[in-house]
Amino acid sequence: MKPATINELKKELEFRSHTQLLEYCMAMARFKLESKELLSYLVFESENETAYILSVKSFIDINFEEITATNFYFIKKRIRKILRQIKRFIRYSKKKETEAELLLYFCKVLITFEPSILKNKMLTNMYHRQLELALKAISKLHEDLQFDYNVMIEELEELY
Repeated sequence: MKPATINELKKELEFRSHTQLLEYCMAMARFKLESKELLSYLVFESENETAYILSVKSFIDINFEEITATNFYFIKKRIRKILRQIKRFIRYSKKKETEAELLLYFCKVLITFEPSILKNKMLTNMYHRQLELALKAISKLHEDLQFDYNVMIEELEELY
């Protein structure tokens, strides 16, 4: 089965009733976790972006605290999983401020993580890649916000 294009879906959904649209949303939410998470973001958290950022930051903290392995192989796997989830949360928001804030926070937690990521080249490279992505997102923001985020980057460089 070949899925329809976005434009085709949009045109067809315009002719559907409110109850049909509600049924479609519920069916999508039941079908896949990402759809349910996106719907939850749109309904509950899109109005208050700062609360959303704080909830994702607490998610990051909790997941980093749960890493107990001393073997870098398992640490890398767990950190990559956390990063995948963060990227998914960023995709829901679609705001560059949120992307920059969450990536910088991830870098801060990663650089202060014990055992030190400096002992592992792959984790160090991951840190640098995420910092570059944060810089890219920051460059698209307003000048005042850029200044604030650049201060945060300088703090990260002091930690490194």
